[in-house]
Amino acid sequence: MGLQLSKVDGMTMHNPPRIAFQSSLPRSGSTLLSNIVGQNPEFHVTPTSGLLDLLYTARSQFSRGEEFKAQNREEMERAFIGFCRGGLEGYAAALTSKPWLLDKSRGWGVHYAFLNAFYPNPKIVCMLRDPVDILCSMERNYRKAALRDPGLVNNSEMLNTSLEKRLDHWLASPPVGLAMERLLEILRHGIDQQMLFIRYEDLCANPGQEMERFYAYLGLPSYEDHDFINVEQITVEDDKVYGVFGDHTIRRQVEPQPSRGGEVLGAHLCDWIRQRYGWFYERFGSTPG
Repeated sequence: MGLQLSKVDGMTMHNPPRIAFQSSLPRSGSTLLSNIVGQNPEFHVTPTSGLLDLLYTARSQFSRGEEFKAQNREEMERAFIGFCRGGLEGYAAALTSKPWLLDKSRGWGVHYAFLNAFYPNPKIVCMLRDPVDILCSMERNYRKAALRDPGLVNNSEMLNTSLEKRLDHWLASPPVGLAMERLLEILRHGIDQQMLFIRYEDLCANPGQEMERFYAYLGLPSYEDHDFINVEQITVEDDKVYGVFGDHTIRRQVEPQPSRGGEVLGAHLCDWIRQRYGWFYERFGSTPG
């Protein structure tokens, strides 16, 4: 049976908001940033979004569909761009009547050219974090999951693996490996010049300063009423859907978080990670402190 869509009574379509996009590394504070931004009444913020996947699926069908190929190519491309723009703005307008929407999906950055074709000069924000601490967070989540729900780990590819094999696995697959490959592609193609990068370490140490950068990038005045001592989580998603690494809860207080890489991974593996991602440290610097 196909997907059944129910009519939504009383649904109101608003004028579409302006849309900004968050395309961050995993375990790098993307949920924290969204919830800080969500304190601003001008913004609606999404949890992890499937909007890009919807649009990209449509692109795949447009590329393959015989009906599109059989018609005037220029007309069909104009129509498809209109379809994507209308789908993007319709989706956003159905979610909120606020002036801005911040949509979070890791793929927006690497698919900049696709997005730019129907939403010109998009504003894309990327949260970064020291790769050592990203992988440290992954390992800590793995260990917590093993204690909380052994079934999750028993049914994963990581059962009875060593720490070294888990790191190899994460660096060769989503979410970490794919995200780092996408970031490298962004740098290779100069897309980074159109984006705003915020390091998790900097957001935690100087949240006011980093939020000023966020608003300046969007061409907006700073919002003076952010409360970095008590960040209420307003994004909601069912982390059980994501399995072992479903953890989108945030700390209420924004404050510096000490690196635990040496404690969790050991000095040798930390050095190995830094060598593997030398290009990252060259472009974005090392962890403060």
